Amino acid sequence: MDARQARHLHEDQLMRLANVTGVGVGKDERSGADVIIVFVTRRVPRDRLRDEDVVPDVLEGVPVRVLAIGDVGAQGGS
Repeated sequence: MDARQARHLHEDQLMRLANVTGVGVGKDERSGADVIIVFVTRRVPRDRLRDEDVVPDVLEGVPVRVLAIGDVGAQGGS
């Protein structure tokens, strides 16, 4: 299964996790491999999360990366 398929399969589940604001697909900066990217408002140490809110390291054989992007809001038009 490729990264896009794995993201599609698990996106709803990931979006229900605490602190998650989005899910996408990208390239790992070091290896160049396709990865699932989970966007969060801020990184939280694993030991401070409830077990059910931990983002998995791998989904369907595809590595998962967590990227903190801060609070997300709509931008006003001019």
